[in-house]
Amino acid sequence: MSVSPRQPFPEIEPYASGLLDAGDGNQIYWETSGNPQGRPALVVHGGPGAGGGRGGRRTFDPDVFRIVLFDQRGCGESRPHASDPAVDMAHNTTEHLLADMELLREQLGIEQWLLFGGSWASTLILAYTERHPERVSGIVLVGVTMTRPQEIDWLYHGLRLLLPVEWERFRNGAPAADRGGNLVEAYRRLMEHRDPAVREKAAREWCAWEDAVIAHEQLGAPGQYSARPDAALLAFVRICTHYFAHAAWLEDGRLLRDAHRLAGIPGVLIHGRLDLSAPLQTAWELARAWPDAELRVIDDSGHTGSPAMKTAVLEAVDRFAR
Repeated sequence: MSVSPRQPFPEIEPYASGLLDAGDGNQIYWETSGNPQGRPALVVHGGPGAGGGRGGRRTFDPDVFRIVLFDQRGCGESRPHASDPAVDMAHNTTEHLLADMELLREQLGIEQWLLFGGSWASTLILAYTERHPERVSGIVLVGVTMTRPQEIDWLYHGLRLLLPVEWERFRNGAPAADRGGNLVEAYRRLMEHRDPAVREKAAREWCAWEDAVIAHEQLGAPGQYSARPDAALLAFVRICTHYFAHAAWLEDGRLLRDAHRLAGIPGVLIHGRLDLSAPLQTAWELARAWPDAELRVIDDSGHTGSPAMKTAVLEAVDRFAR
């Protein structure tokens, strides 16, 4: 007899929200929902630059958790918005995001929190926890990445081995002089172009490639990248290319090298075996370096999930509820 997958918790609305003054003219949107006296849990969104989907609230038992969501710099409801070409990206780096997270924790009066997120969020969560291990009570990561140069190169160059037609279109979206070089940097420059038509075309070509990489994930959410509203799409690609062109300003291998700082913090790593965007190798390496973490491999899932992965996520968070 088949077992029905676990269902998310019912929709809820935040009981508090606001804009946090983070300096450099940045205001970070945050919200809290669930139990004001409950166990604090921070939902960290992916991308970078994807904005905090509000569906993350439904991962947590609202009677048990104080659920905190925020939009990282330049996206979602944070201001200023990176879709505006006048916004200076110099004030949007991994270091800025880490400082924003710590400032938010202090603003909300939270001593320790459970950290939850997927894809790019796992990189940010690992960087934050290795910086502030005493502030983290547990971690749940989905679709693990560490944003190392080798991972970036795989996603935007190496995958041409599996998707040659789609990659050729992606490559041809860059200026002719850049097609034999670093495509991420080429697209980063396009997203800074003064012509809005050039920026929009580059953003759509970038998202067409991202969608090609997840097109096989019929149990997940194929086509999700290009489906964003125009402003959100422009901000997403501008922030992505900005971060990936700089390898997220992280020393190559640093997060894995410093994984010993995660000792004593319980974690669950949930990863799809069919994930082309972020192959399983990264999650496996992290699990080997972090004895307090359990790696759960979901055989039918890619980067955007499946019913089995959703169940695994709910079960992982439920551990921390108990």
